[in-house]
Amino acid sequence: MRERAHARQRLAAGAMLALAMAIGAGNVQAAVAAEEYSVESAKASQSLLIGAAHAGQRLVVVGDRGHILFSDDQGKTWTQARVPTRQLLTAVFFLDDKRGWAVGHDAQVLASNDGGATWSKQFEDLTREAPLLDVRMLDPQHGFAVGAYGALLETLDGGQHWQDVAERLDNPDQLHLNAITQVKDAGLFIVGEQGSMFRSSDNGQSWSKVEGPYEGSLFGVIGTAQANTLLAYGLRGNLFRSTDFGDTWQPIELQAERGPLEFGLASATLLEDGSVVLVGNGGSVLRSHDGGQTFSVRNRADRIALAGVSGLSGGGLLLVGQGGVHLASADGTQEARP
Repeated sequence: MRERAHARQRLAAGAMLALAMAIGAGNVQAAVAAEEYSVESAKASQSLLIGAAHAGQRLVVVGDRGHILFSDDQGKTWTQARVPTRQLLTAVFFLDDKRGWAVGHDAQVLASNDGGATWSKQFEDLTREAPLLDVRMLDPQHGFAVGAYGALLETLDGGQHWQDVAERLDNPDQLHLNAITQVKDAGLFIVGEQGSMFRSSDNGQSWSKVEGPYEGSLFGVIGTAQANTLLAYGLRGNLFRSTDFGDTWQPIELQAERGPLEFGLASATLLEDGSVVLVGNGGSVLRSHDGGQTFSVRNRADRIALAGVSGLSGGGLLLVGQGGVHLASADGTQEARP
């Protein structure tokens, strides 16, 4: 029950009731044999999607029922990848145009060496009964995955083996870890349940607990283009910025068209021009051109719940979440649907 509640909370910033239904389905699918592959669907690009990433110029998205799709034409058309799972996938990360990793329920880690066209299963742990929620590779061999019940996994061989290193964190209550990122010229940073924060300056070999500015759940964290600078975000539009790797924090006030933004924030991306984009519930799309000091705020007319974002060539945005893939202009307003 705790896993289902946490996954619902983590993904609420993406799709509220739709995601709750997906999570329920994911738990039922835990009994599916590991050898089974995701079901091919002509409407996969319109199903629940949670994460998005670039594999070079290629776009890759992940979501419900083990769906992974890729596009080589800036999101106009999508091809469904062959994926050895039917579990809900929660995050995807590419180190370059070929090597990528995705994580999800049953503590699964999947890997691709061909830009997301095909995937293999590197790790799963059915006994955890909890999802992994984010993954970050520092180089082709070394990386980390985080998740529910304080899960912290490390690989030193490109994912051939994943080791539980949660004992490195001062997290006796096993608070859920929702996201991990790299901060320029500083190190690694993790955020999670009850405002928990952890940082490492030695590539994850040791971690210190950070006294954060907020006691509610933080859904994500992202480093900006500026050294030592990061943004942490979560429930009810709470957004905080630090320029000293988490020593001090400044709350960022977000003003929507009809007053302060109160929707949960689910995901963020750093674009090639150094601007930062965040998305969340209520069709919220936030964009900053000054390293996260200020943001423009738009709420899409369709008010769809958004769970992931990535950039498109020409300045547009790829948005994923409720209803699948959405192509949008730079401010988040929808232009077309594949």
